[in-house]
Amino acid sequence: MRYELTDLRLFQAIAESQSLSGGAAAIHITASAASYRLKNLELALGTPLFVRAARGMELTAAGTALLGHVRELLRGLERMHGELGRFSAGLKGNIRLIANSSSLNGFILPSVGRFLNAHPEVNIDLEERASREIAAAIAAGEADVGVLAGEVETQGVRWMPYAVDELILAVPADHPLTREAQAQPGGVRFGAALEHDFVCPGRDTSNVVFLRDTAHRLGRSPNVRLHAPTFDAVLALVEAGVGLALVPRSVAAASLRDGRVVGVRLAEEWARRQLNLVLPAAGKLPAFAEAFAEFLLGDPHVAATRDALP
Repeated sequence: MRYELTDLRLFQAIAESQSLSGGAAAIHITASAASYRLKNLELALGTPLFVRAARGMELTAAGTALLGHVRELLRGLERMHGELGRFSAGLKGNIRLIANSSSLNGFILPSVGRFLNAHPEVNIDLEERASREIAAAIAAGEADVGVLAGEVETQGVRWMPYAVDELILAVPADHPLTREAQAQPGGVRFGAALEHDFVCPGRDTSNVVFLRDTAHRLGRSPNVRLHAPTFDAVLALVEAGVGLALVPRSVAAASLRDGRVVGVRLAEEWARRQLNLVLPAAGKLPAFAEAFAEFLLGDPHVAATRDALP
């Protein structure tokens, strides 16, 4: 049974992208070379690892079993490199980070920029996902560090409070909800917001998924007039009077401070949110990834928000 680490890295990349060409691109080889390596790996293991389906390359039962072992093996290699890295100057390695849109846009990106500038030998793969998916992805080895909103009940992970934020309605200054908010100091009900038009980030962002799911629980659907590429664009459209937006207060801070939009509080308890940082079980991260997690937690702006925790 002969195969190389490159074959296993390719197998994982194909499994995660559900595409032979996507997996090849991820490890910087040609599609023809990837096809050759995959066939050799399947021959060496004596079983098919993928089947071709309408949605792309799907794992067989054997492939699913192999993926767990490969992730654990490659994590072990990263830990080994991290331990050996102590004998050379600086941190070196690759970190996979997944986060929901609130934490990503409100807190994480400035921290990531400072960390990368301080550690030029570290690279970060950054992906946005819905909060409900993140802890399970960390437990499954799909990423090293996760940040999500809400409870963490998944086995096989560690978690710690990261930051506190609040979802608000960003509205134009003359919007009817500003008058309603003045009459209701505790905040307006989310159902009242659904009577008005929305502008939102991209359709598949965690922010929009949350908006849609929350509205559906009330038996409603938000009327989204436009999906903009960034939160900055969303807030500019709110300022222009196109609609209102459900956004984290941390993301809208500059627009609120400058008076470009008005922040309307929501009465629902879910609007006040604790963001949590999630890591694999103890001992499963290389030193440079642990250092990155500590850097995120230690950011003074982030740490200051935790004073609101009970």
